Amino acid sequence: MSEDIAGTESSRNVALFQETSIRRTWHENQWWFVVVDVVAALTDSRDPPQYINRIRSRDKDLAQGWVHFVHPLGVQTEGGVQRVNCANTEGLLRIIQSIPSPKAEPFKRWLAKVGYERIQEIENPELASARARALYEAKGYPKPWIEKRLRSIAVRGELTDEWKQRGVKEGKEYAILTAEIASATFGVTPEGHKKIKGLAKLKTGDNLRDHMTDLELIFTMLGEASTTEIARRKDAQGFPANRRSAKEGGTIAGDARRALEAKSGVPVLSASNNLALESPSAAAVGVAAFIETQTEELATKVKSKAVTRKKVTAAVVKTVKALKGKPRKGNAA
Repeated sequence: MSEDIAGTESSRNVALFQETSIRRTWHENQWWFVVVDVVAALTDSRDPPQYINRIRSRDKDLAQGWVHFVHPLGVQTEGGVQRVNCANTEGLLRIIQSIPSPKAEPFKRWLAKVGYERIQEIENPELASARARALYEAKGYPKPWIEKRLRSIAVRGELTDEWKQRGVKEGKEYAILTAEIASATFGVTPEGHKKIKGLAKLKTGDNLRDHMTDLELIFTMLGEASTTEIARRKDAQGFPANRRSAKEGGTIAGDARRALEAKSGVPVLSASNNLALESPSAAAVGVAAFIETQTEELATKVKSKAVTRKKVTAAVVKTVKALKGKPRKGNAA
């Protein structure tokens, strides 16, 4: 599924899969796709609604969990907005598992590969870091920025692990604590920060941290690392205690930010973003997958994989840059 995120507002409500239109709608900060459209694209059924009923009757687990990942949502149609059954990406992947059509087979193989890679990453966490680095490099992010971004992921992971051990609930409570740290660090919530960068105008699920400057990443890490340390020192237990730690940790980063701004005369909070580097998600995943498959094909020993991956990534980056600078057909050279 590829998303046309640069088109008109109406085009943003439609995704394309194998030249078939898939209607979608933005709900709870993510895209939800019309289930009947996806089934029609992956099967040769003349009656997709009936096909859905059949796969639900065959797959009892799918039928039982249907209400948890399929919801009727308002979707723009030719006759206006109508409520139709939609699923997010996770829900769609579960539905696709139950489709016996040959068209769905590539997705099933991809799911198996992703599952295998995740098991590899659990056994060897360095693989996850290597894949993330390769993906950022393929998109064109500077190497110094990539190192800070990967470090910020590690700092964030350490903080969330601490929250989990201290009785903070994932989801809403994590979001509240994150907002507390950000507000004390930058003077705005993550949502406010996204608006400053112009990300809130785009319904693309943009990750704010992928658009931060080096300094924004550094102060984000300082706030989260300080929060982790304070929670440990004070043995904060439960949400209220950890909320106090979050405010204190963010305040440390906020004080440091204000001190730097006073000396430099330049605000740390920036409107700049990396949208120019962001390629469509399907293309980005394809680049990362190509790098990994070529690495597996060319590397003969486990120890040589890191070196091979670096060489393949460099070649891909060079090719992408060359293609970006090459005039398209019909354009003046």
